Amino acid sequence: MLKRTWMVFLAVGLTAVVLSAGTAVAQPKDMGGWEKDGVYNGFYKLSEADSLKATINSLEEAPPLPGMSPGLILEVEDRDGEKIMVHVGPLWFVGDAPMRKGDEVKIKGVWAEIEGREVFLMSKVKKEGAYEYKVRLTKDGTPFWTMTEDEVARERAAE
Repeated sequence: MLKRTWMVFLAVGLTAVVLSAGTAVAQPKDMGGWEKDGVYNGFYKLSEADSLKATINSLEEAPPLPGMSPGLILEVEDRDGEKIMVHVGPLWFVGDAPMRKGDEVKIKGVWAEIEGREVFLMSKVKKEGAYEYKVRLTKDGTPFWTMTEDEVARERAAE
């Protein structure tokens, strides 16, 4: 009887641990410079909000600033033929992003100058009839990778 009670207690305890683990985004302890209050996120200013239509030329993995963990960076070409670097987010968060080379997309985000180069920090990308992928709150720029899994799910469901 005692052994059975112990096994039930253990099963309930493990279930609680598994369920509580599902409420947070799989974030590394050290976010690698991608923190909400970090230097990099300080470049995201709503006053520089814009959108653009472009074709994705390439997807690269690179740190946006020296010392940061790698992020997903798109090279896109807009309708005027200008090539633009678009920062999506940290690889540990956006590893399964739906974007592919050749996709014609509409991207929302903000312009920023980082290390003397003008780049576009993405909040959302949409390929008509295929996908819409959001990585920041449009109202204030909060990165999804700093939010709980439940918060992210609510935001993505609202799209």
